[in-house]
Amino acid sequence: MNILILQGSPRANGNTAWMAEEYKKAAEAAGHQVTLVNVSRKKIAGCLACEYCHNKGNGACIQKDDMQELYPLMADAEVLVLAAPIYYFTLNAQIQAPIQRMYCVNAPAKVRKMVLLMSSYSPNVYDGALAEFRDICNYWQVENMGYVSAKIDEQKTDDTLSKIQALVEKL
Repeated sequence: MNILILQGSPRANGNTAWMAEEYKKAAEAAGHQVTLVNVSRKKIAGCLACEYCHNKGNGACIQKDDMQELYPLMADAEVLVLAAPIYYFTLNAQIQAPIQRMYCVNAPAKVRKMVLLMSSYSPNVYDGALAEFRDICNYWQVENMGYVSAKIDEQKTDDTLSKIQALVEKL
């Protein structure tokens, strides 16, 4: 399967980046084609709600930023993995921007499955992000393959790695 991982942590060696990298390794070892993009290093503006995409743009966004690199990757992906640090009860802004910019095409054409990887220094902060993830899966009519969360004492552990590998095995 063609897997796209959007990694939203600005910390290159942080816990979320580790989770995304481990998912990538496990998926490649299982024979999948994987592209990992650190969207926190991209310049992706929020949706302007200008409706250019649905009027004059024929599905193309009027903004010409780094999202242009992601549109073809999103169009070809069969599995979309969101890797997000949870700072304040929801998916972080770096993950939000590319998801919201998909408004111009409504939903990625080939994505049939989604996975969520999330980390936080705090326990009990995942409910909002999980609800948002479920809503995206439902709206895009894709299979919610599950999630792995890792609070501070679970980060970069063998147990968390096993959970990540189990998600890959479900593909």
